[in-house]
Amino acid sequence: MQMRVLGKSGLQVSALGLGCMRMSFGDTPTDKQEMIELIHAAVDRGITFFDTAEVYGPFTNEELVGEALEPFKGQVVIATKFGFKHGPNGPHPTVGLDSRPEQIKRVAEASLKRLRVEAIDLFYQHRPDPNVPMEDVAGAVQDLIREGKVKHFGLSEANAEQIRRAHAVQPVTALQSEYSIWWRAIEENGVLATCEELGIGLVPYSPLGRGYLTGKIDENTTFAPNDIRSRNPRFTKEAIRANRVVVELLERIGKEKDATPAQIALAWLLAQKPWIVPIPGTRKLERLEENLGALNVQLTAQDLDEIREAMSQIQVVGDRY
Repeated sequence: MQMRVLGKSGLQVSALGLGCMRMSFGDTPTDKQEMIELIHAAVDRGITFFDTAEVYGPFTNEELVGEALEPFKGQVVIATKFGFKHGPNGPHPTVGLDSRPEQIKRVAEASLKRLRVEAIDLFYQHRPDPNVPMEDVAGAVQDLIREGKVKHFGLSEANAEQIRRAHAVQPVTALQSEYSIWWRAIEENGVLATCEELGIGLVPYSPLGRGYLTGKIDENTTFAPNDIRSRNPRFTKEAIRANRVVVELLERIGKEKDATPAQIALAWLLAQKPWIVPIPGTRKLERLEENLGALNVQLTAQDLDEIREAMSQIQVVGDRY
């Protein structure tokens, strides 16, 4: 397995991580034992970086990841997240944000138990909270690091100014943000440049565009009502049809490299910076193996120029949320 270091932190992880969210949270129920076996298969294939959050479920995803990875303590890195208010059924995005220091510390204690670890390897703020200064968030995580309950501090979907403010209090190890060949806003809004300047690793989520960049989705694809894509502007029939040009580009490059569209999309991300570690999610072993195949795809500078030039001519239809 190729390894990468997240920025200047020294935190070394496999070059591809595994997003675990949909293993117990989302559109269709899953079999817990099958998902544990899939996580074990990922470890067997060299993946050492696993992503979850208290809000996934809520709670059930952390429990699944904790149980699956307990036999591999000390050999893997588990990232989880705090930052949502707790309603009667636990945290949920619709309930609102809550990154007050006392809440962060409560979440950490509960996540430690569910993950069955003595320290959380990487603790992300799930979304910036407009009611809590970034300095206070960073200070709370710093306290947890001093207490030995957290090893590394991360942010998710923060802007450049928020990253700087947090990093000035407690160094940020990684930023998790949506980034893919068809969603490149962080290249333009200063976030990617800020990560590079400060030595912060980047962990792209939805690196395959919620499945679209695999080429397996067309205008006849239907989504369950509780699938996020059923109400996502990029997954209307019109957008799916219009954005097919992106998949055709990936397919064209893929033919030259003997690779699938998904492998080209992941290889493109890996080629951007050596401190970028995508976390594609899957519930299927064959997809996991296909994703790992991206590590063997070599994109030349010419390939990358060709992709960039082609994408500059394409107007992607539909917002990401």
